[in-house]
Amino acid sequence: MSNTQHEQSVNLASSMGKTSDFIQENKKSLIVIAATIVGLVVLFFAYQKFYLAPRETEAVNQMYKAQSYWEQKEWDKAIKGDGNFPGFEKIIAEYDNTKSANLAYYYVGIAYLNKGEYQKAAESLTKYNGTDAILAPEALGAAGDAYVELKDYDQAVTFYKKASSKGDNLFAAPIFLKKLGLVYEEQKNFKAAVDTYSKIKTDYPESATATTIDMYIARAQGKL
Repeated sequence: MSNTQHEQSVNLASSMGKTSDFIQENKKSLIVIAATIVGLVVLFFAYQKFYLAPRETEAVNQMYKAQSYWEQKEWDKAIKGDGNFPGFEKIIAEYDNTKSANLAYYYVGIAYLNKGEYQKAAESLTKYNGTDAILAPEALGAAGDAYVELKDYDQAVTFYKKASSKGDNLFAAPIFLKKLGLVYEEQKNFKAAVDTYSKIKTDYPESATATTIDMYIARAQGKL
């Protein structure tokens, strides 16, 4: 064995000895740490199974009537309830941290948007945190709509960008990009408007929105 190999062996043995000494010296502390981690894992799964899951089921059973009112465009009853069944706002208040409460933010936001209460719409829609391929971009786009109505164009730009990125498909993205272009025109940012409209033409040429986008491109170019 060479001197180098011998030294490496000695160093390895020394390191292993130090590790063993550390474990022996801190045995009680390590056991406490391990027990704490196991306890936290057990508590997490117990919370999921015995607290959150039953609340989720209860929330689903409670909100079906509000969903029915929402589909019928009875916005006030959908939001506030009808005296016998809770509305979405009560679902949010009483079943926080559930998927149903998160979904209720979307329903409430759309309801307020249709009622013309745009600040409340924006507040609710921006609290919805979903990954659904349809609802997630729609919520972001609707938030953009609310901010347009509030004339908060910077926020509208932010949310239309997010919506077009989240809904990167032939149907959703061109719609939100067109709305984004319109907001840029409102801000007199005609270069950004042209670029945005052109993106519809190049990236989504088969979309319905693309069939008339040349008109918008020409209008924005004419104002450069």
